[in-house]
Amino acid sequence: MPMPTPLRSLPILVLAVVLAAGCGSSKHATTAPGPGPRSWHMGFSAIPPRNDGVLLLQTLNAWTRRADAAILHIEPPWDSLLAGDPADSLVRGDALALVQFYRAHALHIWITLDATNGLDRSAESEALVRNGRSLTEPAVQQLYRSYAVALDTLLHPEHFGLAAETNLIRLAAPGTLYDAVRQAANGAAGDVRAVDDRVDLYVSVQVEVAWGRLGGTPQPYAGVDVDFTDFPFVQSLGLSSYPYFAWTDPDSLPTDYYSRLVTGRGVPVAVVEGGWTSASVGSVQSSPAKQSRYIVRQAQLLETAHAIGLFQLTFTDLDLTANPPPPGSILPLFAALGLVDVRLIAKPALTEWDLQFARDWEPPIFTP
Repeated sequence: MPMPTPLRSLPILVLAVVLAAGCGSSKHATTAPGPGPRSWHMGFSAIPPRNDGVLLLQTLNAWTRRADAAILHIEPPWDSLLAGDPADSLVRGDALALVQFYRAHALHIWITLDATNGLDRSAESEALVRNGRSLTEPAVQQLYRSYAVALDTLLHPEHFGLAAETNLIRLAAPGTLYDAVRQAANGAAGDVRAVDDRVDLYVSVQVEVAWGRLGGTPQPYAGVDVDFTDFPFVQSLGLSSYPYFAWTDPDSLPTDYYSRLVTGRGVPVAVVEGGWTSASVGSVQSSPAKQSRYIVRQAQLLETAHAIGLFQLTFTDLDLTANPPPPGSILPLFAALGLVDVRLIAKPALTEWDLQFARDWEPPIFTP
């Protein structure tokens, strides 16, 4: 089966507490600078180990000093949108305070808007299913487009993704759902561009799918040409990569693992979600040492691709004992992606992250 991807951003927790924490903390890494400059911004999302406002604040304080960007990977609040709540009111009441916190810490803002079920790319959003609705409906697509415009005009991200893992959706979902994602994303791109000619627009693709390596016997390299054709507004390409499902060791990843997807296009890439688990779970055999080696190897892949961004959605591990997932959930496969554990104790991979972050940042130069 195609492998869905992990937990998306939790609802924003206790934002008043977050804002009361103050801002303007200095950026510094805890280790000496690595060799040469990097071309990619680095960051995380606001997911804490468990649903706890104080722990959210501790998590944010831990990672904002080792990041120069932040990402929000969010699904439209379908229940509220379908109930008639205005999109701009929903953004003001939810994500705006968090983005203000990020801005106060001088972080670049990335947003990925997710059109389908992030834990099952063959399926619609659970909220839409619960309400008996579908993205295939023009009225629901219009809500998606309106919410995208509200996110852009109120949050002013530097980079805005209008669909997630499009090649995996095309592989796993019914054709009607993929067509709906394509229509909604392209419609949203036109609406956003009508009010904002500055923001960089992207969609994300699943790297292991592009390489024919997701599940079962490896297949020939598939690439992402269809995604560039179906989403012609794309100015950069977001990458979703969880290679521990397809490769046994980070050092075995091809040097062009990222760059091959955009060869000849002059389009920048950014890893907008991904990582390597530090735990052995299911058929995956891993360790903290292997996760640490992945951070080193990933930097080499980013350099080859002249990447512009690197994000892990989870800075911490997920505490599944606090909120156990339902039977059969794939969430345990992603629970140990953090660079710190559920108690915020550092893993070896955090040292390697800090070495990369300590490097000077210089923007890449692209040739069309």
